[in-house]
Amino acid sequence: MTVMIPYGRQDISESDIQAVVDVLRSDYLTQGPVVPAFEKSVADYCDVQHAIAVNSATSALHIACLALGVGSGDIIWTTPLTFVASANCALYCGAMIDFVDIDPLTYNISLERLAEKLALAAKTGNLPKVVIPVHLCGQPCNMAGIHALGLQYGFKIIEDASHAIGGRYRGNEVIGNCRYSDITVFSFHPVKIITTAEGGMSTTNDVSLAKRMQLLRSHGITRDVNEMTHEPDGPWYYQQIDLGYNYRMTELQAALGLSQMQRLDEFVSKRHVIARRYDQLFANLPIVTPWQHSDSYSGWHLYVVRLKLKEVGKTHLQVFKALRAAGIGVNLHYIPVYLQPYYEGLGFKMGYCPEAELYYAEAISLPMYPGLTEEQQNHVVKALAEAIR
Repeated sequence: MTVMIPYGRQDISESDIQAVVDVLRSDYLTQGPVVPAFEKSVADYCDVQHAIAVNSATSALHIACLALGVGSGDIIWTTPLTFVASANCALYCGAMIDFVDIDPLTYNISLERLAEKLALAAKTGNLPKVVIPVHLCGQPCNMAGIHALGLQYGFKIIEDASHAIGGRYRGNEVIGNCRYSDITVFSFHPVKIITTAEGGMSTTNDVSLAKRMQLLRSHGITRDVNEMTHEPDGPWYYQQIDLGYNYRMTELQAALGLSQMQRLDEFVSKRHVIARRYDQLFANLPIVTPWQHSDSYSGWHLYVVRLKLKEVGKTHLQVFKALRAAGIGVNLHYIPVYLQPYYEGLGFKMGYCPEAELYYAEAISLPMYPGLTEEQQNHVVKALAEAIR
């Protein structure tokens, strides 16, 4: 039986295991000292004022939108090349969603298409309240450009950096510092760069947004006397002052995340080594390897190649199936969100974002994770070469 090489997997050390065991032996499994310690670790790493841990990046996106006041009648724009959560978060708030086509080199939201769409929306009175750029595969978007458009047109910005912790833009600026956004969101799913099993986090430099997200992640309940409508009845007292959610991260998850943070730079560095080696080994194959902006440092969550189908002489599906048959657990990130049946029900149709659809017809995500050995990588390269020749 062929052992499948997955497209991504977690890297769990004995130190990670011990950190979780220590929490299991402690007095706190849910709300204790480790969650704040994990938040501080991420905030310090990102050089940002506030970090708010939650049970998933989806939850982080939801409460980020709510904290920015997104509601009925508002419009949120994002890229079609992302997981559905980047768009669903608008709908959770009763807002409308729209999509901006991608840049053909980076596969991130296109600054040119965004500027064109904003100029038209300004004329028709349909400007977005929030734009959510997604750092696809870990490569940062042109955040300085998006921020400048935000100042010009008055929209807020949530960076979906689910793929990008440990990356940098504009030289040495750490993704998550929120210099170009109101809020940044990270994911700690097992295939991501670091993991808490399931979990997410928001960062921000705005204390009011931080307090709002902290409130919303825990049922809208406060124990802060200054936020209450009257003096507390006693030391047991709390008040629900808003309609919040049970989005808290557990101590167990935070312990794993805090331990993983110690190896974050090592993880990203190993991903860069793997990516460079892929680039070299694929140099003579009829595929397009990932283009990287010289002024950025990717988190390299994913390594996506695009097939030059006219030269390959096989279909996208045939190549994909051949790789799976060879024990390569390839995937495809992502199906353009608006092509999902639910979104088609909202009126979106094929042809809405041509560059995203062209990408979808050609893209394959290859194995990329720190524990990928050279032998496994050689097998991936050989299997792809055989599949397309």
